[in-house]
Amino acid sequence: MTQKRTHKSALEEVDGIDQPESIHTKSVQKIKIKRNTLPSTQVFVKKILEGDITHLSRAITLVESSNQKHQQKASEILQACLSHANNSIRIGITGVPGVGKSTFIEAFGTYLTGKGKKVAVLAIDPSSSINKGSILGDKTRMEKLVNDNNAFIRPSPSGDSLGGVAKKTRESIILCEAAGFDTIIIETVGVGQSETAVHSMVDFFLLLKLAGAGDELQGIKRGIIEMADAIVINKADGSNIDKAKLAKTEFTRALHLYPPKKSNWQPTVTTCSAIDNTGIDTIWNIIERYVAHTKSNNYFEEKRNGQNKFWVLETINNQLKNEFYNNPAIKSELASILSNVQQHKITPFDAANYLLELYHKKSGH
Repeated sequence: MTQKRTHKSALEEVDGIDQPESIHTKSVQKIKIKRNTLPSTQVFVKKILEGDITHLSRAITLVESSNQKHQQKASEILQACLSHANNSIRIGITGVPGVGKSTFIEAFGTYLTGKGKKVAVLAIDPSSSINKGSILGDKTRMEKLVNDNNAFIRPSPSGDSLGGVAKKTRESIILCEAAGFDTIIIETVGVGQSETAVHSMVDFFLLLKLAGAGDELQGIKRGIIEMADAIVINKADGSNIDKAKLAKTEFTRALHLYPPKKSNWQPTVTTCSAIDNTGIDTIWNIIERYVAHTKSNNYFEEKRNGQNKFWVLETINNQLKNEFYNNPAIKSELASILSNVQQHKITPFDAANYLLELYHKKSGH
């Protein structure tokens, strides 16, 4: 007589061994405590000055945070790092989407690290909260630069306010300089007000253009052309080479029609191919010439001092604006006052004066 087999199928689950609750719980608690505990300001500063990327990243995260305690800690770190900053070349790079900014920055950044430079790439992208922009993908696009020990890439924070994002980028520059980065690249994702914000925090402003895009002379804002210290026709490779040369000639002629800059620098036009890695060295030579020129006539220092003054006033404006709109009395009255303006019951000027008087009264000013 055959006995029935009583063993279970190998496909059936076997009860696992329970972890001792005390060990498991303590481990999780330790991890949580470690994550939630911030190093002291002294430790942050010491590590940043040593070039520690982890502490630099954490400090920038504090700068970006809206938490009051984080802002206080960030302020202390920035104050301590300030005397170690201002020792870099700050380069702004702009251009319409599709011009090849990411590819260019990787080629340019890699060229600079190859020359022994330490390169930090920051971005101004107030639109990223809406459409995610392109900067959020830059870390995956710049694979070579991301893995370079002498490079640091930081996507911009999402934010509704250009002023807020720009302020955070400005403070991040100080931290990156204190960490030993001698070349700071500020990228702006599109064209618009962000160009003005970038221009207000860099030494050299570079405009990337495409040849044959139909906007050589008329399709780009006059203001952006006026801000540019150099115009670079990108993607000058293959069948585009002749178009790039023609665009270079047209831009060079156009630039001579603009009034001289305060720096007495004549903006330069050149071509490059980020993919073929051609013309990158020429761009760096132009920047070095510009720095030497503006330092010799004291414009370099004068511009930085002017930018510092601008950011003092800009910060005051932003702070007052935030306090006004966050005031409970203003919050409760604003919608009805705007409705009255739309219905022509009150003029915009009287409405504004009413709200300002209400703010002063309720805030005790």
